[in-house]
Amino acid sequence: MTHTDSTTFPATGADRGGAGGDGPRQPASFDEVIDLVLRQGLGERALFGPAEPAAGRSPEAALRAARRAYRAMARLTHPDVAPAARRVDAARAFARLTELWEAYQLAAGAAPGIRRRDRAGTVVFGRGRATTAKPRAAAARGDSADAGGARFAYTVGERYADGDIATLYRVARTAPVGGGLGGPADGDDPPYVVKIARSAADDDLVAREAAALRRVARLGDPKFAPYVPRLVDNGRFADPVEGGAGRRANVLGRLDGFVTLAQVRAAYPGGVDPRDAVWMWRRLLVAIGYAHRAGVAHGAVLPDHVLIHPQQHGLVLVDWCYSAIPDPAEGAVVGPHRGTGPVGARGTRRPGRGDDDPSRRIPALVAAYADWYPPEVARREPPGAATDLALATRCVSYLLGSPDPARLGAGVPAPIRRFLGGCLLPAPSMRPDDAWQLLGELDDLLGRLYGPRRFRPFTMPRPTR
Repeated sequence: MTHTDSTTFPATGADRGGAGGDGPRQPASFDEVIDLVLRQGLGERALFGPAEPAAGRSPEAALRAARRAYRAMARLTHPDVAPAARRVDAARAFARLTELWEAYQLAAGAAPGIRRRDRAGTVVFGRGRATTAKPRAAAARGDSADAGGARFAYTVGERYADGDIATLYRVARTAPVGGGLGGPADGDDPPYVVKIARSAADDDLVAREAAALRRVARLGDPKFAPYVPRLVDNGRFADPVEGGAGRRANVLGRLDGFVTLAQVRAAYPGGVDPRDAVWMWRRLLVAIGYAHRAGVAHGAVLPDHVLIHPQQHGLVLVDWCYSAIPDPAEGAVVGPHRGTGPVGARGTRRPGRGDDDPSRRIPALVAAYADWYPPEVARREPPGAATDLALATRCVSYLLGSPDPARLGAGVPAPIRRFLGGCLLPAPSMRPDDAWQLLGELDDLLGRLYGPRRFRPFTMPRPTR
């Protein structure tokens, strides 16, 4: 299996090595990227390869190779990691690379056979509306009482957003299969999106997300349900690119008015004021704690997967494609890290029951953030609570100015820098492993620093041209 735009375990040998005649550039240093992008001013074709690959090479393979080249160059020139004396050049090169990559993707999307394509008009046939064990929670969301067992058809509309491995499309229309009545939100332009992986090879991740969201809805405390996407349904559609083969899709509640933490950081390149970052931090811990109590680890708590609503101070943790269920027992929670099995007499770990179950482990890394993951992920150990909390800590530190707390400036109070650092120690047994307890400790710290909590308006600056 190959997961596009991510690093899988184990990695495959496909598309590795140096660039071929029509392949992308492979610069190995900051200076090389600066030379190619700024001094030589190369375009997207020269940097990432042609959008229409040579005969004998699939468009998907070419896109994967181009994506790896872009990620490598972007990582080398990111202002957060560039030498202090070269950050102006780094910012210029990083911005230019982003523009060129967007242009390349547009060209690649128009190439014949590419899977990043317009799916407007595709019909997804649902398996049956997602229900929870809490009927009052469903009623509060406006679901109809009789829609839970009905099957629906979802007509795909225009593109809504792009993620790591999938594209989200607005749902243009819903209709019950075989007639009947739907819920009050059904009909034309319902508040839903359809999530479709751009490659059929990633359909297993779409299924993993559906399983995680169903478990969280079934076993989690319903008062925290707004912190994760609502899984409306999941189903299948016939993909002409795959010769009419059935593909998976998830139908999710639409999240209008939200922005990612990556967008927030881009709007505040010098870092967000700590007094603003703390409400995002608190809500992120609630979202993680909610899922962990239901036995689900998110596996990719990263800036692109954390959405906030600036005006309403809402937060939703999205993209559960990388999730894991370390212990499938009905009442299990995600708690302290336990390695891969029971500890033997000499301190080594023997294979545990169910250790070969892939659902227990994080299936892939998001390539752009590969260096953010704590070491237990690379060791292929089932995640503990400390895994998600370490990634969340990186997100908060990144918002404040750098994913490394040691590089944060004096504008971030020293107690906050120390608190962040304590959540990123190498061994999972040394890091916090309970989101709710960590939230309490954070509140104590914030109370000492800032006094009683008060609502502080947060705005996203308008982009300038």
